[in-house]
Amino acid sequence: MDVRLELIAVPVTDVDRARDFYAHQVGFHVDFDQAMGDGIRFVQLTPPGSACSIAIGRWGFPQSEPGTLQGLQLVVDDIDAARTDFLARGLDVGEIQDLAWGRFLFFSDPDGNGWIVQQLVRR
Repeated sequence: MDVRLELIAVPVTDVDRARDFYAHQVGFHVDFDQAMGDGIRFVQLTPPGSACSIAIGRWGFPQSEPGTLQGLQLVVDDIDAARTDFLARGLDVGEIQDLAWGRFLFFSDPDGNGWIVQQLVRR
């Protein structure tokens, strides 16, 4: 039996601001953005090449406080190229950190949810 992780809810305070951040600065594709009535809005965004998406919005079930989600990880083949692309999009990713187990960049969304970008190091 296959079990796939396909959607992660990211808690945000301003859906439009978060959608624009993830689409324009991080480069995620906006797959779905729909008001569902009764104040419910669902936005799904997917990183290029990923089978897993994120969801932001307002919905009827309890969610975490904005800014509390930490350690979501994106994996890239070329972190130097990724950093160049992110910087061109206006994303503050800082300098690449070279560690024994990989090369890393870090960024946060406007609410403080923390992301890691990793290039795996083949030994």
